[in-house]
Amino acid sequence: MDPFAHSWAALRAAVDDLADADFEQPSGCTGWLVRDLVCHLVIDAQDVLITLVTPAGAEPTVNAATYWDLLPELPTGDDPLDALIPRLAAAYGEPRWLTFHLDDVGSAAGRAAELADPATRVATKDHVLTVGDYLSAYVLEWTLHHLDLIAHLPSAAQPPAETVAVARTLLEEIAGDRFPASLSDVDALLIGTGRRAPTTAETAELGDMAAELPLVLG
Repeated sequence: MDPFAHSWAALRAAVDDLADADFEQPSGCTGWLVRDLVCHLVIDAQDVLITLVTPAGAEPTVNAATYWDLLPELPTGDDPLDALIPRLAAAYGEPRWLTFHLDDVGSAAGRAAELADPATRVATKDHVLTVGDYLSAYVLEWTLHHLDLIAHLPSAAQPPAETVAVARTLLEEIAGDRFPASLSDVDALLIGTGRRAPTTAETAELGDMAAELPLVLG
C-alpha cells in the first residue's frame, strides 16, 4: 500500500461523491463550509506539485514528524488566509467547477507523487526534507481533512482504515507519546488535534498526555 496515493485517492473520491447540497454543510474546520475545505484541497494539491518540482541541495532539516509546526491555539477562522478561502470557494459558483478543478490539479499531484524519487530532497516552508518524508506528512493532512469533510455528512465514505492507522502513528511521533489502545484510530486523530474534546473517561485514559493536547498542526 502507498499511503499517500491511497489516502489522496480516497479523499478525492469522497469529494466526487458529494451532492451539491453537501457543499453548503459545515465542515470539521472552524469557519469553513465543505465547499471551503474542497477549495483548500485544491491549494494543497498545488502545494504538492510546487514542492515536488522544487529540489534542494542541502541536507534535510526536518522529517515527516518535525515538518509540522505546533501552533499555540486552535484556529478560529479569522486568520487572513483562512478567511480568504471562503471567498475563493464562492467564486467558483457551482460545485461542479470546484470539483472539476480539484480533479484536474489533484490527479496531477497524484501522478507527480507516484513518479517522484522518495530519496530526492525538496524545499518547502523554509524546510528541506526528502520526498518520502514530505509525502508521509501529507498522509496525515489528507486523513484529517477527510475526517473534516465528512464531519457533518454521516453517510459519506470514511477514510481508509489503513491510512488512518498510518496517520495515527505519525501523530503519535509528533506527540512523542502513544494514545491509549482503547482509543480508535479515528478518535485518536480527532482528540489529538482538537477536532473534538475527550470525554471524562477518555481524559482519564489519556493520563499525563491529556495536558499536552490538542496538537494544533500548522
